[in-house]
Amino acid sequence: LLKGAEREGADMTLADHLRELRYRLLLCVGSVALLMIPAWFLYPWFIDILNEPYCSALISRNPEANCDFLVTNILDPFSLRLKVAGYGGLFLAMPVLLWQLWRFIAPGLYRRERRYAIAFVGTSLVLFVLGAGVAYLTLSKAVEFLVQIGGPDIDIRSGPNEFVRLSLFMMLAFGLGFEFPIVLVALQMLGVVTPQQLSSWRRQVVLVIVVLAAAITPSGDPFSLAALAVPMYLFYELRVLLGRLLVRRRERTPDPEGASA
Repeated sequence: LLKGAEREGADMTLADHLRELRYRLLLCVGSVALLMIPAWFLYPWFIDILNEPYCSALISRNPEANCDFLVTNILDPFSLRLKVAGYGGLFLAMPVLLWQLWRFIAPGLYRRERRYAIAFVGTSLVLFVLGAGVAYLTLSKAVEFLVQIGGPDIDIRSGPNEFVRLSLFMMLAFGLGFEFPIVLVALQMLGVVTPQQLSSWRRQVVLVIVVLAAAITPSGDPFSLAALAVPMYLFYELRVLLGRLLVRRRERTPDPEGASA
């Protein structure tokens, strides 16, 4: 191997990789636990935001509907606040989690590829926020679908635990789903897949995307499924195109670091 293209983790044993993984996981868990504290105090703001699509869906069906959450268990408010704090800590810690992910895979990359750390973390964060935003925008449609499917004789009053679980899980699922192109980039950089392979797997990937989108959208409505599956497929096609362009550029441009080896 050329000196400039050496991989930092080439000499790491399996035990070293496992210790590195444990260290990164401990940092991630600690970050989430620490950021649960501000998320606990941001609970009223989170609930107001999550109540908006629920209230909008109920009022569109019945303008006089009461869209306040219904609590029937005295312990529900505490468990709800704890749950919101957990998800909130996870969302707030996302930059740290993405950075630790990059630090874990970086030793398996070439030196020139490790320069993309900031771009990797920044793009991953933007895609996660974009996915969570799309999930939030589809929540009202999802609730409308679930309300209408029960028929006009059903008076729906959701408990906060059920709806918050649905909405936060959808936002998390969409955020992770929108990381799909980053996963493809990482696999290509590690040499696991090539643009040619991705292009030849197009039909299988479409099926996997639809099945995955259906599995991780808990509402089961077609709006949420399409809102997740369509961007994932577009990201896939964009990744194939960019992969081919990068391969061509790499073939034309000599490695400046390797030239000095």
